[in-house]
Amino acid sequence: MILYKNGSVLIGDRLVKTDIVANHGRIIEISPEIVADEQTEVVDCTHRYILPALIDLHTHGANGYDFNTADKEGIKKILEFYIAHGVGTVFPTLYPDTDDNLCRQLALIAELSKEYPEIKGINLEGPFLSPERCGAIPKELLQKPSMDKFASYQRSAEGKIKLMTVAPELPNALEFISEVSDSKVTVSLGHSNADGETALKALKAGAKSFTHWGNAMSQTDRLDLGMAGAGLLSNAYCEVIFDGKHIDENVARLVVKAKGDKVIGITNSTSATGLGNVEYSFCGQKATVVNDDSFVKGTHVRAGSTLDAYKGLANTVTMCNMSLTDALKLWTENPAKLVGLSDLVGTIAVGKHADFILFG
Repeated sequence: MILYKNGSVLIGDRLVKTDIVANHGRIIEISPEIVADEQTEVVDCTHRYILPALIDLHTHGANGYDFNTADKEGIKKILEFYIAHGVGTVFPTLYPDTDDNLCRQLALIAELSKEYPEIKGINLEGPFLSPERCGAIPKELLQKPSMDKFASYQRSAEGKIKLMTVAPELPNALEFISEVSDSKVTVSLGHSNADGETALKALKAGAKSFTHWGNAMSQTDRLDLGMAGAGLLSNAYCEVIFDGKHIDENVARLVVKAKGDKVIGITNSTSATGLGNVEYSFCGQKATVVNDDSFVKGTHVRAGSTLDAYKGLANTVTMCNMSLTDALKLWTENPAKLVGLSDLVGTIAVGKHADFILFG
């Protein structure tokens, strides 16, 4: 057992001076004065904050490695980067690829999840996306929705796919969304040129969120909500990349004001994250980073981001003029609720995973 003593712990909305006992990775007691026995390791947290570990549901890689291409050692390097940047729960995110490559990487990530409890699910961004809003993803890698195809991916992933992005205007997409949602996979809408009506129908079919809101989706005008407007109007969650590049500061405030506790902070990070100004590969294309902004080389098409979770949290505070405790919800409690993990992570409570970070 481990006793974390004298820390200021975020319990609900308040910082409380209290002790925490963890055993085998679970919180078994929270109390103001806990006395350790001889078998208990004590960690002195005096003058330190104990906060829920961050959750990143949408990230393609970091530290020079990419989930679509990395081998086992490369994926370990990515995970080590996340852990060093406060992430306790991660959904490795795969962009569209050949079926052979996708199945290989899904199987590899599923295998490593048994060694790294930080991997609590896999995010499949596509391949059922719109060629009109594919961003940096080559169009030839996109497919039409197919339950048979998804089932083959899920078999390779040993059932670990818990989140996926679908463009709702594609043929049979609404039926696909309904069936996948019934299988306990969370569907997010994105990389889509759908009108607002179609987006709202997709939500009724079971979709629950919008992928990197405002990016790679149809926009709002006075005659149609578009995907972006449907995200704001509905009760669905909206992912936001808080890097100040994918979304303007004032727009970020608008989204938070409109959506309340339905905003989720994500990094959308790539292999270039943590490396400074470099050239790298994204979706099989050459990309480059200049001043922390990443693009497909020679174009104005963004190729993911270079954001890490700590920086994303700090940006959320400054961009949205939020307190640290309020901003934390966007990176902990909200994403946990979206993917059905709130009984395990996202807040500090007895019975949950001992996933927290020490500040100070």
